Amino acid sequence: MSTSAQPAIDGWFATDGRAVDSGPDGRAVDSGPDGRAVDSATDGSGDPYLIGGKCHECGTFVFPPRANNCPNPGCGGDELAQVPLSRRGTLWSYTENRYAPPPPYPSPDPFEPFAVAAVELADEGLIVLGKVVEGTLAADLTIGMQMELTTMPLYIDDDGTERIVYAWRIAQ
Repeated sequence: MSTSAQPAIDGWFATDGRAVDSGPDGRAVDSGPDGRAVDSATDGSGDPYLIGGKCHECGTFVFPPRANNCPNPGCGGDELAQVPLSRRGTLWSYTENRYAPPPPYPSPDPFEPFAVAAVELADEGLIVLGKVVEGTLAADLTIGMQMELTTMPLYIDDDGTERIVYAWRIAQ
């Protein structure tokens, strides 16, 4: 049985500077899910970060990442670079899930309600939806508060591998 933790969804976030090479500017780069280089320069803290796409032509960001088709309807760009996104943002909206997801989605037994947050990443012009860490419910959240990215366990798969997911927490 494995005791390692792995992302529940590959390619959406990273938990360290998995750098394997240096880019032309000397910053660390990493290989993303499609084999393209991902700028994975970090502040050295090992903190998690989201991986997004950025259009080469107009600079529009997208999350989750993809390799092509700029989401900007005014742009004909068809190539997006994978880039790290901001780790902090502003709480734009939130809700609380009080309904256990039906199979085949994993759900703890007994089910515990959890908050879901829409966090605005101002530098990228994105709003990213994600689960809020356990122990934080809607009553603890206020629109406009600062949130930061973290990870948390989601479930343990049939092979015994803990699957983790990115999550938001109230900024320290």
